[in-house]
Amino acid sequence: MTDEISLIEQLVNPKTKEKAFRQLIALYKERLYWHIRKIVITHADADDVLQNTFIKIYKNIDKFNGKSKLFSWMYRIATNEAITFINKRAKNRNVDISELQTQLASTLESDVYFSGDAIQLILQKAIATLPQKQQLVFNMKYFDELKYQEISEILDTSVGALKASYFHAVKKIENFVKNNTN
Repeated sequence: MTDEISLIEQLVNPKTKEKAFRQLIALYKERLYWHIRKIVITHADADDVLQNTFIKIYKNIDKFNGKSKLFSWMYRIATNEAITFINKRAKNRNVDISELQTQLASTLESDVYFSGDAIQLILQKAIATLPQKQQLVFNMKYFDELKYQEISEILDTSVGALKASYFHAVKKIENFVKNNTN
């Protein structure tokens, strides 16, 4: 925690901001990339959203109030940027978000950056069929191994509602996998 406080102090100090920001990127780039990638699906889009996320973090670090962990705050920005991106993409293609996610998940097989096997591909397609909130909760809990309290801070949702979303997401994924592996 003292490391985080020190980093935040360096980030808000104009003399040390650049160096501290490079350190921040080195610390969190990979985790944020994979979180974003699970939402936007493709590598190129994830790279774009990650870049926008870090620009937003850089411009708004002075507004970080310390009520949550720095990572939770950045995760929320990444989540919002990814959702905004995917909503815009769906609107531009004149489809709803779930249809877009299904289309994107079906392109994973030909994506050179996707290294998963057949069952991972089925899992990704199953996740794409979930409502957006359930996708986010499932990804954060299952893949990112975040605690419900951390997810609560990021999504500004009660722990009880998150547990219910996760439960429903797991049931839907189980059904999808059963129906698509026989």
